[in-house]
Amino acid sequence: MSIVATQSQIAAQPPLARQRSIADLLAPLDQIAAHSPNLVANHDAIFETGGETYTLPRYLFVGPKGGDTPIRIGIFAGIHGDEPEGVRAVVQFLKLLEARPELAAGYYLSFYPVCNPTGFEDGTRHSRNGRDLNREFWSNSSEPEVRLLQAELISRSFNGIISLHTDDTSDGFYGIVRGATLTKHLIEPALQAAGKFLPRDRRPIIDGFQARDGVIRDAYDGVLSAPPKVRPRPFEIILETPQAPPTFLKECAFVAALKTILTEYRKFIAYAPNL
Repeated sequence: MSIVATQSQIAAQPPLARQRSIADLLAPLDQIAAHSPNLVANHDAIFETGGETYTLPRYLFVGPKGGDTPIRIGIFAGIHGDEPEGVRAVVQFLKLLEARPELAAGYYLSFYPVCNPTGFEDGTRHSRNGRDLNREFWSNSSEPEVRLLQAELISRSFNGIISLHTDDTSDGFYGIVRGATLTKHLIEPALQAAGKFLPRDRRPIIDGFQARDGVIRDAYDGVLSAPPKVRPRPFEIILETPQAPPTFLKECAFVAALKTILTEYRKFIAYAPNL
């Protein structure tokens, strides 16, 4: 038996969900990069999935000279496509740096604002291949986004790696630290800075891991991280904002934490020769 839908039935059907536009989101950054002496846009990292071609957007912000050797930091967001807060925070942070480049003095800052383009478009945690990309690193993954990001992590030789995430099970801001010993000296000032906008998650167990004063020192296998054999190890920080607060406050908390980490790490580098 065939079924023919009437015009009224068709009109009553809800419209298809609109996909998020990566191009619209990043347009302000591309406009800045077109005229900025500091910001460079790079959209040459291309991959295919489901018969479609995608770009893994990359931006490099070169701060004013501040030492003999630039400090190389990688900042990653949007590896879970349903966590747009970090993506938008990267855009806001780059706008801040363009207005106040002295905040990045001595730094080469590599930004990867949308690490999971298909998931971001669809508003899903996983990529369109159905994979949680933040469980795929350094495990011979065939996922093209992961392979491109691993190539960046190898070639850039970062001194530090910062990832931005959102936790829908938390009511407060917190951080996960890995890698270099000095990481713990960066996370506390960062959490204090974020605390001007959002409360800290002080539960003893967060996301299944033991925590103390909003700091976790463990993580799931396969998360975005430095190559396993790289020495010396870079500092690695994952910043997590709660999902519930207003978007503006979440972005402000991320930006405040990022700005603080740059300031504190620059101090450490300056003092290191005397330690």
